[in-house]
Amino acid sequence: MGSFSIWHWLIVLLIIVLVFGTKKLKNIGTDLGSAVKGFKDGIREGSGPETPVPPAGQVTSAPPPGADKTTIDVEARNKS
Repeated sequence: MGSFSIWHWLIVLLIIVLVFGTKKLKNIGTDLGSAVKGFKDGIREGSGPETPVPPAGQVTSAPPPGADKTTIDVEARNKS
């Protein structure tokens, strides 16, 4: 009772074509297709390099070349 048969969908399609016309529907389809293509291209261009590059000045686990090797890195903890 809740589902439509193929005949219902064909009648709805015929009404849509009569209301909008084939030329306008073709233009809408072309515009929609170019928008989807532009979106996919934007996603492809937006993907960055596979390995993340840390921002400048961020502390990393490896010391920079030529760093002082006598420096000790410690973590302060509170007594409980």
